Order: sequence, then C-alpha cells, then structure tokens
Amino acid sequence: MLIIVLITILAALIFDVINGFHDAANSIATIVSTKVLSPKFAVFWAAFFNFAAMFVFAPKVANTIAKIVIIDPADPAFVYVILTGLIGAILWDLVTWWYGLPSSSSHALIGGLVGAGMAYKGTSIIHWSKVIQTATFIPIAPLIGVVLGFLLMLGVIWIFHKASPHRVDSIFRKGQLFSAALYSLGHGGNDAQKTMGVIVALLVAAGMLSPDTQLSLLHSNTNWIILSCFAAMALGTGIGGWRIVKTMGMKLTKLKPVHGFAAETSGALTIFLATSMGIPISTTHTIAGAIIGVGAVTNLTGIKWKIAMNIVIAWVLTIPASALVSALCFWLAQALHPGF
Repeated sequence: MLIIVLITILAALIFDVINGFHDAANSIATIVSTKVLSPKFAVFWAAFFNFAAMFVFAPKVANTIAKIVIIDPADPAFVYVILTGLIGAILWDLVTWWYGLPSSSSHALIGGLVGAGMAYKGTSIIHWSKVIQTATFIPIAPLIGVVLGFLLMLGVIWIFHKASPHRVDSIFRKGQLFSAALYSLGHGGNDAQKTMGVIVALLVAAGMLSPDTQLSLLHSNTNWIILSCFAAMALGTGIGGWRIVKTMGMKLTKLKPVHGFAAETSGALTIFLATSMGIPISTTHTIAGAIIGVGAVTNLTGIKWKIAMNIVIAWVLTIPASALVSALCFWLAQALHPGF
C-alpha cells in the first residue's frame, strides 16, 4: 500500500507539471503574442508568480477537490480510485495538449475522480453538490471573463481616447507585466490547489491523515504537500505548452498590449473571486472568454469563431471523456489486482 501511495503522489505531481505546461498558455499567451516579453522570459515570469500564489490564497479549492469522492478510510481500494482518476486526467490532458486544444485540466481532474469513483461503487460515493458547483461554472467562468473583458476594454478606450497609439502601446506594454503577474498568481492559486486536494484525499484513503485535516504551511504534516504542488505547477509553466500558446494568443484573435492587459486583468479578477469561494474553475475557460470579450470591442469580425467553437467542444467533452478514461483505467487495475 505504501508503494501505491508513493506512486499516486508521484502521479499527482506529474499531473501538476502537465497542468502547468498545458495551462502555461493561460498566463503567457497574450504577453508573448503582443511581444511584450520573449517566450523565455515570459515563462519564468509566470512560473515565479505561480509559485508565489501559495502565500496569498487560503486552500479552499483544495478542500473542495478533496471531497469530490466520499472516501471510506477503512477501504484501501479508494487509493486505487484516486490513482486511476489521476491517470485518466493525465491522459486526457496529454491528448488535448497534443492537438493544441485548451481544454480544462481542472475539469479533467474532476471527471477523472468521478469516473474512477463511479467505476468502483457507482454514484453513491460521489459528492454531487461539489461536482454540480464546478459544472455550473463551466459556462459562468468564461461568461464573466467575456463581460469583464468587454467592460474593461471599453473603459480603457474611454480613458485613453485622446492618447496617441504610440503612447497607449507604451503604457500597456508596462501594464501587461503587472496583468500577466496577476493572472499567473490567480492561475497558481486555483490550479495548484486541486492537486493538493487530491493528495489529501489519497492520504485520508490510506489512513495516513484524518478526514478533518486542514492544509497549512505551518503544519509539518501538510506543508510538504503545499510546497511540492506549487513547485510542480511552476516547473510545468516553466516548460511551457507552445501548441496551446499559439491557439490562445495568436489564432483566437489579434492582440495588442492594451488587449492583453484587459484580458489578463479580467481573467485574474474572475479567478480571484472563484478561489476565494473555494470553486475550482477552469483558468483556460476564463482567459479564453476574456480574450473574446476584449476582441469583441474593437474587432468582432476578427475573432476566429471556428477556433472558438473547437475550444467550446473541448470544454464540453472534458468531464465525460476523462471520466470514461479513468473508469477504464480503474477496471483494468481491478482486473490486474482482483483483490480490491
């Protein structure tokens, strides 16, 4: 069992790394496409603030994820549920990364846990209120991003309508450093916590933590979870996912520094709100909505709606697809290890 627990923790951290490079586009696509920073410096900028987020946000999202599956600590099979749930999420993330589709790592993880849990004991062990809360934000998160991006861009245009294009570009090239940092902070704060929640659920299932354990940097039994998850996220962002960067920052709509600033700031505000409520939203959904909202102000016809529709299809498919993959992984593990 100890070996399985260690393998699952490793799988969780690998998922965090994959999440980082899969979602690197969320933080750096706009700042790279507007040429404010080179790709090399952009990924390090984003990675630093991904890691710094652990000092800013309370672990409310982690607590939500840890309770997706109702775990019986006396049943060691739940360790396999967590492991196969992670494997399903990782496989789906890799497939969508390969095809350049900015699907949601968050929803892949939730779908994976739900699929593996249902494969083991049906619907009764799923905490459906947590799943429904997350599913509700599938349309809400990008819509908030669209609205905030649209309104912020309108406000910027109104404030700077008399400034020369050169002056506006100069101001927001500097401003985008701030907005990219803000968005990376939110991205790390929401996404790294999801893996923290998975590791807590795993250790509860293995009987190594009590179900009422609270994550804290001040507690030696949990601080290693927080540090390792945020470090893995930052490492993944540092590696970068360039296929999705190209889709998000260069294909969806044409961006300038002022657009990048408005999109990143709008996305960051949305993520800060959700994280404070303990809701594991998709940072990918959020920034895509913000980019569309910003682009709609100045060039509605310039948005590549076919690409946007492909992104939406990936969003819709993520939870059921990752759930199916995880269920298949669980049944395979069960066939190879019929003792659970």
